[in-house]
Amino acid sequence: MSAHLLLIDDDARLTAMVGDYLRQQGYTVTTAGSLAQGRAQLKATLFDALVLDLMLPDGDGLDLTRELRQDARTRRLPLLMLTARGEPMDRILGLELGADDYLPKPFEPRELLARVKALLRRASPDPASDDVLRFGRLEIDVGAREARLDGQRCDLTGHQFDLLLVLARSPGRVLTRDQIMDALKGHPMEAFDRSIDVHISRIRAVIEEDPKSPKRVITVRGTGYVFAKKQDADNA
Repeated sequence: MSAHLLLIDDDARLTAMVGDYLRQQGYTVTTAGSLAQGRAQLKATLFDALVLDLMLPDGDGLDLTRELRQDARTRRLPLLMLTARGEPMDRILGLELGADDYLPKPFEPRELLARVKALLRRASPDPASDDVLRFGRLEIDVGAREARLDGQRCDLTGHQFDLLLVLARSPGRVLTRDQIMDALKGHPMEAFDRSIDVHISRIRAVIEEDPKSPKRVITVRGTGYVFAKKQDADNA
């Protein structure tokens, strides 16, 4: 069964071109030209991924991103932002609100396809990966693709889970940003846009007692990050 994608963009020409291209690649594609239409589609149908333009005639795609991440039904829906805005802060804000990836306009349909494939691949559990990594009160369930603190699921996007997993699989080892990007194959990121730092901040917000004084994901100034080898009860 093909993945069902929702594309929300008010550019009718672009929507028609991209929709036709993705259908030729085997996907089912539903389109919407406004936030209102997009909300109606999301309410009526469970989609496998969302491609969302930020600038829409009846509002800002960032508002919809915020709504989706606050709704249990759509909290983990893979979400790719499309943006014609050049300011890095727009991309950073979208990532902070829970977008998994972004693609600046104009773009090549083949690049959009590659990113959609990566989003869907990361969202699909790997049956062979059923191990659970345990660090004191924190558990990282690879098969279920979720992190749990004191048994409660941590609210992370798929991208943030994969970033946490990369760090947790090398506890005690300092990883540079370049090493992290190499490990996150299929997660396109720009070397200088702070996207890794934004996601690290979000991860800390849900797994640290005090995100401003982290004990699990620690910054190594001028180098990168290290996932603490000993945590909580492990320190005893």
